[in-house]
Amino acid sequence: MTPKLARLAGFGALGAAAGLLLLILLIMFLLRPGQFAGMDWTNRILTWMSFAGLLSALAFVHILLGRRLLAASRDERPEP
Repeated sequence: MTPKLARLAGFGALGAAAGLLLLILLIMFLLRPGQFAGMDWTNRILTWMSFAGLLSALAFVHILLGRRLLAASRDERPEP
């Protein structure tokens, strides 16, 4: 992979991680309690936890891959 392409892919992976973290906030905003809320507290908290766990794990992997790609674009070798 060329350094320019690795750098672009690294920034894309970091951008995807930011988008996933913003998606967590959007889900929490949409499922906030209100006058016409259709979910009780137990289901709302379980939904928040399940989406936050899944999306934060995906964001973490994207951050690791993005950092690895950015290091590859600078020709740095990871330490064993």
